[in-house]
This record gives sequence, C-alpha cells and structure tokens, in this order.
Amino acid sequence: MNAYRREDVLRILRLPSRQLNTWERAGLVPSTEEYSFQDLAQVRKLRDLTANRISVSSIRRSVDAMQKVSGLANPLVQSAAVRVGSGVVFRQWGALVNPISRQMAFDFELAPCAGMQTARTSSSAHPEIAAQAQEMFLRAVRLEESSRTVGEAAEMYRGILELQPNHAPAAINLGTIYYNQRDFAGAESMYRKATIADPEYALAFFDLGNVLDEQQRLPEAIESYEQALKLVPGYADAHYNIALAYERLKEPRKALRHWTAYAKLDPTGPWASHARQQAKRILAQEPLAIVCRHGRQMKGK
Repeated sequence: MNAYRREDVLRILRLPSRQLNTWERAGLVPSTEEYSFQDLAQVRKLRDLTANRISVSSIRRSVDAMQKVSGLANPLVQSAAVRVGSGVVFRQWGALVNPISRQMAFDFELAPCAGMQTARTSSSAHPEIAAQAQEMFLRAVRLEESSRTVGEAAEMYRGILELQPNHAPAAINLGTIYYNQRDFAGAESMYRKATIADPEYALAFFDLGNVLDEQQRLPEAIESYEQALKLVPGYADAHYNIALAYERLKEPRKALRHWTAYAKLDPTGPWASHARQQAKRILAQEPLAIVCRHGRQMKGK
C-alpha cells in the first residue's frame, strides 16, 4: 500500500497546512505524518466539500450521524457525499440519505429533485455512466501519483470527460497535469471547463488564477482569485496570490489588504511571516491617508 508523507499530501492536494490542522482538530482525518491512499481520498473529499462552502462543523455532524445510521466506519470514503443547501447528505443504497433527519430521498441522478446537487458531478449522467466515470476517476488518481503513469492518468481523465463532459474533478486534475507539464494553454482550457461545469467550485477558479498568473495575465488572474474568494471568503491562499499579483503590478496599497487578510487567516503558516513583513513594509513606505475624528484628512509620515 502506498504511503504519503504529510508534506506530500499538502503538495498533491495543494492544501495549506492550516486547513489540514483544522480537519485534524475536528477529528475528520487522523493526525499523523504518514497517510494511506484511503486517507488521501478522504482529505481530497474534505477539500472538495470545503471548497463548496460546507463548514467543518456541518461535515462533522453529518459524518457522526451517518456512522450511527449506516454503520459505515468512514462515510466520506465508503459513500458519496452530496451537498444539499449548506449541509451534507450521502448517496447510499440507491438513495440520498440525510443522516441527521434520518430521511431518505430519491437519488436525483435517478429522478431529478429540485434543490439537490452533487459537489462535483453532472446531474444529467445515467447512473451506470456515473458509476463508470467514478471508477475511472479513482484509477486515474492512483495513476497520477507516479511520474511513470501520469500519461495514463491523463488519458483516463480524457476518457472520463468523454463520458461526462461536465465532470469538474476530471477537468481540474487533467488541467493540473497540463500545468505541471507547462502546457498552460491546455491547463487553462481544462480549468475554465471546470468553472463552467461547477460555477461554485472555488478550487477551479483558484487554479485558473494560477495558470493565468503563470502567463503574466495578472488582471485576469486577480479576477479569478477574487471569484474564489467570493465563494470561500476564508480562502487564505487566494489572498496570498492576489497580494503577490498586485505587488507585481506595482499596486502595493491594493496588495496590503490581502497580505493582512492572509496573515489573519493563516497566522502560523509558513508564509505568514512573509505576509506580515510585506504589510509592514507597505505601511512604512506608503504615505497612507489618515482621517481624523473631525473629518479632516492628514497624510501619514
């Protein structure tokens, strides 16, 4: 069985350490320095749910309830998590199970139901096609972890997108393969496809911002990062990248807000010190306007 070090998990899933620490404190993932492939799949699922604006407390309540109702040891891995409003239900036994209310509904992929949508898959797919795509996706993820089989993973992701053109995770992962190969045009195409397939997928907009940044298209990159922040206001890495982009555009005052936000959101992370230093430098160098109590404006020295 493959084992992944903590830093490998953070790198593969592009997570800030703060986020993983939060899930560990909530008991959603084990606190360890070595992760199995199942652990990796669980962290990936948590990343996707969080990017879809599901709170950690809501996920925790739903997982606890599902364990009691279903007897599943690990519902996040053993069943498919589905977003309904601001909460999580699980696809199990051919139905959608709300473990908190202990109610079941028809699976919308079998019979469409208003107000319900999955975190990442196309609701128009036939159940057999959806199951095939999911199996292919898991195989592709495994293949992607070895440099020798990345090409096979890319082919499998392309196959998934032929079956389900709106499969956002496949588009994201294929885009990341292109990105790592420095095929930025291919990566941009896939990331844009993911944002269309799932307009509430913050990670898709964040990744799109990254590839636009690589191409020196900074205003477009900032726009994509800002969209990620609209979806997930606490997206620390988006604040960090926006700040960097504004610095490169020589707009330090606009960068200041994002340096400050990042330092507050991730105060102990590896880049927090840099963010604080940048904010301090801008405050020291920029003659910022100060408004006194009587409404008169004075210039800072």
